[in-house]
Amino acid sequence: MTAHKSGDPLTLNRLYGRSSGHKLRQGQQALVETLLPQVDVPADGPITSAILFGDDRPLHFEIGFGSGEHLAHRADLLPDHGFVGAEPFLNGVATALGHVRDGPLRNVRLHMGDALEVLRRVPDGSLFMLYLLHPDPWPKARHAKRRMVNDGPVGLFADKLRPGGELRIATDHPVYLEWTLMVMQRHTQDFEWLAETPSDFLDPPSGWIETRYGAKSRREGRRPYYLRYRRT
Repeated sequence: MTAHKSGDPLTLNRLYGRSSGHKLRQGQQALVETLLPQVDVPADGPITSAILFGDDRPLHFEIGFGSGEHLAHRADLLPDHGFVGAEPFLNGVATALGHVRDGPLRNVRLHMGDALEVLRRVPDGSLFMLYLLHPDPWPKARHAKRRMVNDGPVGLFADKLRPGGELRIATDHPVYLEWTLMVMQRHTQDFEWLAETPSDFLDPPSGWIETRYGAKSRREGRRPYYLRYRRT
């Protein structure tokens, strides 16, 4: 495992931002109370495909899945793969549970809370793909340490991805794009940027579905950027 200095921004032990919004509808509340316990990530112990799904299938992890559209689409597209999603926002988890029910998606496990806490419990070198899509940009310089793309978390991503595994990052914020490219440039010993032409980061990758956030971004005139990195 890569050694992380104690001063690294990996120590995001405090969860920034809100955890709930408008009151859940009755059906959403019922999903949280009945379905979430069935698909929830175990509270402790290692997070493996064998423990979650009973076999050695490829494992995907999405940090901050929003309303779960992308996670559900990928899980439906790859039914023989396993998907873990972590999201602190209650309303997003409730919406994602609707996707799991309607699928029905039996290859999805959810965690409502801190993604890094769960990711640390994934054995090193075991993730097939890791997704970080439209994270909070925290655009002010004094909030840079709150960004998910920082040396500490990126080191953790490298630890958990298997050789040849893929990290996908999407953002529509120019500050976050520049910041991400700068941070990832410091980790070329672990990651290879899979971009040879502009279309490789201007066009969405295979298996992509536009989320509600992505559609809103385009309507408001912001361009999404798609960054793909292979674990070397």
